[in-house]
Amino acid sequence: MRALFLLGSAVAVAVPSFAQSVPAPSQTAQGEVAVTIYNNDRALVEDKRTLDLPAGRSRQEFRDVSAQIQPETVTLNGRGVGVVEQNFDFDLLSPAALMQNAVGQTVTLVRVNPATGAEVRERARILAANGGVVLQIGDRIEVLRDDGLPARVIFDGVPPSLRARPTLSVTVETSGGGPRPVTLTYLTPGLGWSADYVALFDEANGRMDVQGWVTLTNNSGTPYVNASTLLVAGAVGPAQPDYGRYRNYGGGYPPPPPPPPPPTIDRAGTETAGRERLGDFYLYPLPERTTIADKQTKQVSFLDVQNTPAARAYEFRNAWLSTSDQPLSVNTVLRFSSSRNQGLGDALPAGIVRVYQRDARGNPQFVGEHRIGHTPMGSDIGLATGQAFDVKVRPVVEERTRLSSNRWRTKMRYTLTNAGPRAVTVDLIQSGLWGDTRVTGQSMASERLSADQARWRVPVPANGEATVTATFDSRY
Repeated sequence: MRALFLLGSAVAVAVPSFAQSVPAPSQTAQGEVAVTIYNNDRALVEDKRTLDLPAGRSRQEFRDVSAQIQPETVTLNGRGVGVVEQNFDFDLLSPAALMQNAVGQTVTLVRVNPATGAEVRERARILAANGGVVLQIGDRIEVLRDDGLPARVIFDGVPPSLRARPTLSVTVETSGGGPRPVTLTYLTPGLGWSADYVALFDEANGRMDVQGWVTLTNNSGTPYVNASTLLVAGAVGPAQPDYGRYRNYGGGYPPPPPPPPPPTIDRAGTETAGRERLGDFYLYPLPERTTIADKQTKQVSFLDVQNTPAARAYEFRNAWLSTSDQPLSVNTVLRFSSSRNQGLGDALPAGIVRVYQRDARGNPQFVGEHRIGHTPMGSDIGLATGQAFDVKVRPVVEERTRLSSNRWRTKMRYTLTNAGPRAVTVDLIQSGLWGDTRVTGQSMASERLSADQARWRVPVPANGEATVTATFDSRY
């Protein structure tokens, strides 16, 4: 909106002394900063500063803390320093906030005649700033319009409640005066990280190169300058929300936590990765101090594996009594291991694996992606990266017969086709075999994966088809 742009330019004109007192973006009031970042958009910040404290009670302001700081988690430690009271001032200076705080006050409205360039200044009282600015100028009421005419508003000063940067104010009681080190510690949302993986799959040789990246995102409202950064991989559980409190204050229930990522582990590993641990979590320290700018995404490599075994597979899962009048595509699955021998050799933090293959010209092309959960070392992994163009399955319920009040016989036919130039093997999985369901007849042997799943490993010739039939006896 043009009006906000005009207001923004007016702030610099109206209060030049204030603008000059704001440090440049490269400056910070932070001291020696250490940041521990968790997967669930949460971080622990430790900020060591040296303060010149007078003896007795004084108010100290900590600028450049997170704009999303959780004040109830703040601790301040220093020799001979006791905390009496703390306040977090989160109403930040902006054109909109400046105008909102000026309601009821008088400002100077400057308009420029586009024909002559002459300025006309009038004193105006701000009556409202709700989706637009309503002004009283003398005995008339005007709306600050977006009409293309040059205009700006000059304010007499900045309200003390507005801060240029997020600021934590702490009243302390100090025994003896003088400079001394203090450590400010707090939790904040807005800082999070995930893992991103780039896999280059060589199908002809059954090999894969994998590059793992830590992707760190800062939306906390402040930068962390030259910070020692430690990443924690694992699900650090937050406290359950106080639902009674939300009812009492009419705020409604908070949203539920996001669902866990879909399963990708065919077999969970039992190998311990050679990384630093904290309880049940793995730690990934960044090798050097780094500045994490606000509204920034930063990537650091943590995994680089060449020539690890990998293979393409095909999988089709059919729901119980699911029948189709047309063939359906099977899933394309990339299978590999995170084991120490013949695998990636590391624990894999949750993130997205993006898979590439080289085309006939040797150029890498994107062929699919899949999100993985936290995966221990030694796991067998299967990533469904997309759906096959040439390989199809048509499941059909051929017969459904009631044998008694609680017993049914179901006959299924699965027709698998392959239009590709190479033979493939499809893992055909029938799920939903709940209750006492048995396979009483089948055209080829199956494997019972669990109480409700059976699997056939079906060879399908190049440019050909295969058929599987099965009879199920259900009691429930």
